[in-house]
Amino acid sequence: MALPDFTPRIGNDPKSVVIHLTTGAGMEIEWKDGHRSRYTFAFLRDACPCALCEDERTKTGRKPGEPAKLTPGTLPMFKPAVKAVSAEAVGRYALKFSWNDNHDLGIYSWFYLREVCPCEGCAKGRS
Repeated sequence: MALPDFTPRIGNDPKSVVIHLTTGAGMEIEWKDGHRSRYTFAFLRDACPCALCEDERTKTGRKPGEPAKLTPGTLPMFKPAVKAVSAEAVGRYALKFSWNDNHDLGIYSWFYLREVCPCEGCAKGRS
């Protein structure tokens, strides 16, 4: 498996970041290269880059941002809508969210956020 190239690039740095904590609408990033990304909080929670979440996604064959699938025969349980309770900068390279399910281990680097951008063009490029 090839290792990701973390070489700084202008596309990996945000020009502006807007996090809609109070409305729960998610987050928008305008990148320095002009690209715009919009992330729902549900997508970001399902894309959590922490080791625990990454391990669980790997075991179930999910991609970052893809919701968990129900095991055949199980009944869906009610879960409150995913919401970020808080967001904070981690140095100049990342964000960290605290979620309403009490999870707060993931550090979302700018590189990672650009890599998992859910827009149609980026999603096609990953396929």
